[in-house]
Amino acid sequence: MERAHSLLLSEAACSQLAEHQRPQFIFEWLNHLKKLLPATDRNQRRLIEQLSGVLIGSPGPPTRWLLAHCVALLYRLGDPIAASLFVDRCHDIIRSKDDSPSGLPTRLAAMACLGALFEQLGRMLVGSFKDTLTSLLKAMKSAESQGRYEIMLSLEKILRGLGASAVPCHRDVYKAARACLTDRSMAVRCAAAKCLLELQREAVFLWTSELENVATLCFRAFEGSNYSVRVSVAKLLGTLLAAAVEPRQPTGTPTQDSVSSRAEVMDLLWGGFLRGGAGFLRASGDMLKGTTSVSKDIRIGVTQACVVFVSTLGGSWLEGNFPAFLSLLMELASHGRATQTPGDAAVTRRCVSFILRSTLGSLLGEKAQTNAAKQLCFAVAAQKPAIDAALTDGNVETRVSAADVAASQHMLVCCLQELGALIQGLGTTAAPLLTDSSTALVDTVISVLLHPAASARLAAAWCLRCVATAMPSQCSPLLDRCAERLVALKSSPEAVAGYGAAVAALVAAVQHCPLGIPHTKGMVVLSLAEDLLRSASQNSRISLQRTQAGWLLVSSLITLGPAVVEHHLSRLLLLWRCVFPASLREQEMELRRGDYFTWQVTLVGRAGALCAMKNLLLHCRELVTDDIISRLLTPLACAVALASVVYRLRVYELLSLLPPHTYQGTSSAPPLLPASMVFVASLSSSLFFLSISSFFSFPDSLVFPPCFKSFYLFLFCHQAGIRGSLGPEEVRSPALSLLSGALESASPLLRCLAAEGLARLVQAVGDPGFTVSVSLLCFDRLKTARDAASRSGISSPQHLSTCLGVLFTLSQDSTSPEVQAWSLHSLSLAVDLSGGLYRAHAEPSFTLVLRLLLSAPPTHPEVHQSLGRCLHALITCLGPDLQGEGAAVSSLRSSCLVGCGVMQDCPDALVQARAVSCLQQLHMFSPPHVNLAKLVPALCAHLCSSYLCLRQAVVACLRQLVQREALEVSQHAVTLVKELPRRDNTQLDVTIKEVGLEGALFTLLDRESDPGLRRDIQETLVHMMASSATSGKLGHWLKLCKDVLFPPASPSDCLAPVEARQDDEEADAARDDDSSAFKARSEAGGPFTALRWATRRFAVQCVCRIIAQCESADPAHFNMALAQERRLHESTDFLVLHLGDLVRMAFMAATDHSDQLRLAGLQMLLEIIRRFSAIPEPEFPGHVILEQYQANVGAALRPAFTAEAPPDVTAKACQVCSAWIASGVVSDLRDLRRVHQLLASSLAKVQAGRDTCSQLYNEATATMETLAVLKAWAEVYIVAVQRSSQKESRNRMADLSVSSSLANRSSGSESEGAGLLKLVQSDLLTLSRLWLAALQDYAMLTLPQENASQLPATGGSFYTAETLNQARAHYSSSWAPMLHATSLWLHSTGFVMSDDAPVNLSRPATPTTMGRPGGGAKSPDDVNADTLHLILGISVEFLCSPHSDDQMENITSCLRALQALLDIPWPRAKIGSDQALSVELLSVLHRLMVTRESVSVQLAVLDLLRQIVTATQEHVREKRHSAEVDDGAAEKETLPEFGEGRDTGGLIPGRSLVFGALELCLCVLVRKLPQLSPKLAGTSPTGRRTRRRHGGIVCLCMLAMFTETSSPLSVLNVAIKLIVIVIVFAGQTAERSRPQSAEELLGVLEGVRAMEALVQAADESQRAPLVAILFPVLVSFLLDENALGSAPTASRSLHQAALKDLMRLGPQHSAVSLIASSPALKSRLEAAVKGNQESVSAKASSANPAAKSSPSITLKTNFL
Repeated sequence: MERAHSLLLSEAACSQLAEHQRPQFIFEWLNHLKKLLPATDRNQRRLIEQLSGVLIGSPGPPTRWLLAHCVALLYRLGDPIAASLFVDRCHDIIRSKDDSPSGLPTRLAAMACLGALFEQLGRMLVGSFKDTLTSLLKAMKSAESQGRYEIMLSLEKILRGLGASAVPCHRDVYKAARACLTDRSMAVRCAAAKCLLELQREAVFLWTSELENVATLCFRAFEGSNYSVRVSVAKLLGTLLAAAVEPRQPTGTPTQDSVSSRAEVMDLLWGGFLRGGAGFLRASGDMLKGTTSVSKDIRIGVTQACVVFVSTLGGSWLEGNFPAFLSLLMELASHGRATQTPGDAAVTRRCVSFILRSTLGSLLGEKAQTNAAKQLCFAVAAQKPAIDAALTDGNVETRVSAADVAASQHMLVCCLQELGALIQGLGTTAAPLLTDSSTALVDTVISVLLHPAASARLAAAWCLRCVATAMPSQCSPLLDRCAERLVALKSSPEAVAGYGAAVAALVAAVQHCPLGIPHTKGMVVLSLAEDLLRSASQNSRISLQRTQAGWLLVSSLITLGPAVVEHHLSRLLLLWRCVFPASLREQEMELRRGDYFTWQVTLVGRAGALCAMKNLLLHCRELVTDDIISRLLTPLACAVALASVVYRLRVYELLSLLPPHTYQGTSSAPPLLPASMVFVASLSSSLFFLSISSFFSFPDSLVFPPCFKSFYLFLFCHQAGIRGSLGPEEVRSPALSLLSGALESASPLLRCLAAEGLARLVQAVGDPGFTVSVSLLCFDRLKTARDAASRSGISSPQHLSTCLGVLFTLSQDSTSPEVQAWSLHSLSLAVDLSGGLYRAHAEPSFTLVLRLLLSAPPTHPEVHQSLGRCLHALITCLGPDLQGEGAAVSSLRSSCLVGCGVMQDCPDALVQARAVSCLQQLHMFSPPHVNLAKLVPALCAHLCSSYLCLRQAVVACLRQLVQREALEVSQHAVTLVKELPRRDNTQLDVTIKEVGLEGALFTLLDRESDPGLRRDIQETLVHMMASSATSGKLGHWLKLCKDVLFPPASPSDCLAPVEARQDDEEADAARDDDSSAFKARSEAGGPFTALRWATRRFAVQCVCRIIAQCESADPAHFNMALAQERRLHESTDFLVLHLGDLVRMAFMAATDHSDQLRLAGLQMLLEIIRRFSAIPEPEFPGHVILEQYQANVGAALRPAFTAEAPPDVTAKACQVCSAWIASGVVSDLRDLRRVHQLLASSLAKVQAGRDTCSQLYNEATATMETLAVLKAWAEVYIVAVQRSSQKESRNRMADLSVSSSLANRSSGSESEGAGLLKLVQSDLLTLSRLWLAALQDYAMLTLPQENASQLPATGGSFYTAETLNQARAHYSSSWAPMLHATSLWLHSTGFVMSDDAPVNLSRPATPTTMGRPGGGAKSPDDVNADTLHLILGISVEFLCSPHSDDQMENITSCLRALQALLDIPWPRAKIGSDQALSVELLSVLHRLMVTRESVSVQLAVLDLLRQIVTATQEHVREKRHSAEVDDGAAEKETLPEFGEGRDTGGLIPGRSLVFGALELCLCVLVRKLPQLSPKLAGTSPTGRRTRRRHGGIVCLCMLAMFTETSSPLSVLNVAIKLIVIVIVFAGQTAERSRPQSAEELLGVLEGVRAMEALVQAADESQRAPLVAILFPVLVSFLLDENALGSAPTASRSLHQAALKDLMRLGPQHSAVSLIASSPALKSRLEAAVKGNQESVSAKASSANPAAKSSPSITLKTNFL
């Protein structure tokens, strides 16, 4: 097909192709010609000849439309004068009487060419307009549906091209279109509606004098229509009505009659809704008969037209006219003709609700929605007198009629449903509605709970549920209020039903509220339900209501989840056992007695019980064990025995939820079916199938609609697929008869499900013989059945080759589009199921699909939809093979692209969506062959489509494209706006032009309500932002997010730094920085207006993502000086330059009315503090850039600490507070005190305890808030201690310091740290006890499951026993800083905990009762021991557990806490005296060293190792000292040896501290110096060079310490290991490369010191070998006299140290013989001594040149 890519048609190549390939060749040539015409020189005459040849060649629909476009484009770009000749030729073709099969496509192509020519050339063809119109209208009189369809499309294009020039013929076009608007073909109706829609742009009479006639015509067009017709006609009618109310152009002389009022237009609409399209006489007759002839299609169409009407007028019009509009809607909802039957009433309510939701939900912003909610509340309150009158038991004359009650219920249902939807969408921003006394929203809604109509009561309950979901703080008060009223009004049936439904709705809403409700509410609800069920039989007047309400409460209780239900499961099982008979025999006895009312109550109760069981399986799956299921089987068996519809529905829902193994081996359980329904006695394993069969055994005359049967057919398919086996052979026959009967059903859904069920049946049986018999059955049915329903139902995908031949034949049966559609659908299933096996049939399948796409008429969209499914399946089947370069693959790929192009041009939205999906698949498998320049604008054009499926496909495709080519997609999207005509630009197009595709996606995100589509939009934006935010478009993204969050304001509203005045204490305390933070937000400006809180929250989350991206990008993003310098020379943007905007966005979000947006704003503020706190301000040295925003931060935090703030907001604010204080930004103590006061107020709330706080949320939220406060205080205390002791502990606490820049401000930091510590000191005693209590809780919660019995029965200090599982997560995220802070506090007190000081503490927060619920008072040592073991236990347990990398902070906190403990004498003595504990700590540290690569963690481990060894040293010294004192000085020679290995000299692994420490040291040295190990030689060491040296130095220091913790005998056993390590590290390394720095020198010297300590610790008899190793090492460090002068300082220092050691150790160990035996050592030592003497004498002579006296000390140079 590459030969088709030329300017002129290659006729020779076309003639060589087969007949079925020519249409594709011509289509590809036309498609390529369309691209070439604007860019190349054209031979117009030759092209016209070839195009004319195509015109008379009977082209298919896609080809003729493309041909028409190319002809029109050619004349527009070339010589337009000759176009009239082509128009005349088209006239001749249309007027011809050719009735041959080829004549119709040619005439249709001529019509399409006329439309395209007039559309492109416009007024240049105005002279031919009348002849063209005459030809088209004359042809329409004898045209079939395709001709009428094409004529309407051509007229639409002609009107678009001519504009006002076609006014003289508007009436003629109107007459033709109005006849087609009620055509029997749905496609013709759509085309006629589009034609009239184009006509009304210039034809004023359509929305003035002819408005009523057009409206009546539209009502008739709605009758019997499909969705596409209703959308098109509704758009026409709504646009006309909107033009009548607000004309777009002057109507001549402005008279009162030329403009319709709002009431007149609505009366016209409501007339169609109530009377339909019938004439006056028919409507009057129907009214007299008391019947209605208005179909559901008309009412749905009128509803859609009303939505278009309001949407066209816009949100401003709706906001200003909403009270009147709502009044008209309520009149419609309460009209008698609209609610004559329950079905009519349901349709009317649904239509009114759809109008309200589609207009209020999408056109109004949050502020306008709040006002609309008030109006809805007023409308509900207006019905209160009717409710009160209906409930009065006084005079009959004062009671309202049943008709008035019914009318009020429909109005109330519509208002309450929309009110609930508005509140749920507004979220916490709707809080002012509840506090507004003028609306009294809650009281108004609750008053409807007493309405006599059940629908109104349920709507009120649903509205309360929405209120609870939107504002979780209202859930508990509303629940208490409704429960109290339910108890108080138990004697009223309406009250029991209404308040029972309200309580159930509120409880069921808790699953959508993360903060939950108090656990005790569940117990209250269950007790209330049990009371209602027990008292149901006491009063027959309210038995039904009490039974229904009781089970409704039980079902809602189960939705609270396992945490609540597990405490009440035994009571629930008892309730289920009581409501059902104990056995099937009792069930049979029950059937013989009881009246109607008794059975009504019984059935309602059992249906409710079954619903509760279903909720148990849905919401508490982990509680449903095999034992529970076996206890549920008896109620299920009794339920199946009844023929009640409600029963059956509940039973089959339960069966579909049971796990598959439940159906196997159930012979011991009671049968779920009565004996009369069991086909075979041994079918217990086929339980599910038998239940389904029993369902279908009832005739359709019972109450089973087709949708029920389709539902259970689907269940059968699902279960057959899960189980994989159907059971005994006896089951096959009834299953086959069941499915084969459904194959010929009149319902398409049943036929489709039956076909799938038949395929799954064959798959489950797995017998080839059975498969052949089923296939033959299907083929025989196809041969004998001639009706479309039977043939379309038989579509089994088994036996691939045989089926393909049949399906290929059926798919080409153009006489029956339904058969075509079903056969193609079956073909798509066959392709999907065959997978790779289908590749051999891919080429003929592509040929078939493409041929049908190019020839199928557009009037049958179902065929195109099936073709789209086939093409999608074929692309998936080929997969990556489409990337090939062969001729066959290229041909298949070309076929894919042609097929996608054809479907893109199809007018049906479902086909367009499938085309987008196909292109998405093609892009995934073969990206280079998809033209983004063409695809992206086409996708963007559908973003505003009214079809959800199309929008979903478009966004899903964009999401995939931007993952690889985000920048290209953004650039191509802008070209769409440039190409579209100005009048076709929508608001979304304007948004694309102003802020790009990403701005349009933000707008779309704000409009959409579908969760999946919203998620795809968000992912698309995230991918676009990830690829471009840090590569040149940073400013664009930040401005976009800022505009989304709040519109651009005037320059005076911009963020300005808030200057902190240094006033006196009183003035500073009284200063309010809220008003000075930011100005009020403007409501207008920018491309975004009135975006909702969910969209703004996502914008804040996007900014946080941008900050995280910049962190791993250019370092200038977080360096103000570097960014300013580079900005002078580059056009690059940097994040630090937008800090003001970032702070402003965080402030605006953190102070919003929406709690979710506040959380996002606080998180963003936290990110800003963490990333920007250490960046210095270049203009003010010694300051950081965040200092100017400290008042803004305080203003953003203050609202989160009010009494009304929810716990999650307060918890997040505490995290921000601690980060702000720890950041070191605030240097003024007075400014610091403001944020400190916020934390102090939270601490006071914690001290008050959970008994005094308001119980609005679950107890776990109190735990979350309390732990967040304590964690924040712990972090603040850690920083305060660190700053106050910065000089003493700078090396040890380097990893926990706030920032390196604080070291440059040492004096300021010290004073600031002291001041901060002073602030914390006043509450430290209270905090310490609270921290210890929280740590005790955490220790208990981390016990394994087998020790769960040790948990306190009443809970811990900060959690309750019922919320134990929820509390674990909060403790896991908070314990580490509290552990560290507690250790620091114990360090400051010397581990002395005094209980004498008064503490304002209302909780039992003391660890003295840890693990011991009883017993007397403990001694201080016992309390200290418990505290020590608590901290050690928590640390060791955590460090022994596997961790992820995100827990590095907790690991560091544990290590720092242990370091602080070991700095205290008492804990150090305890640990040093307990060798088993010390060894256990070393093993934990060893494991941590092996598993962690973090340098800071490894250094902390080594520091801990040093401390543990030091503690053991102190213990050994203490024992030696005690022994010396006890035995006296005279017996020192006979003192026993202390330390490890004192008896045998051996070190036992696992018990020896020295062995464990040596093992750890060796591990460190090998990891940092791989050359020590032959296995690791050649590998690179881990960690940085500086840290590596430091680790080795620490190890060598500890090697020297081990000699003090071991006996002399054990020293010999480890000497060889130590010697090897020291020699390799200190000797060879130093000899190869002399130390160049002080750190390297220190490492060598520490190695020497360790060796010397080893020599000193050895026995006299064993020292000689050690000295023989030590002395050569020392000599190797010496320098001769020539090298000494030029050596670096570190080398000279090493030389001097080695020489001193030799002079000191030589005489002690008689090293003369050792030196004499090695001439090299002797000569080197003598040279070094001589050089040293010369240097000393030179210094002496230079100091005193006159002195000639000999030195008083003469160095010995002869060691022999």
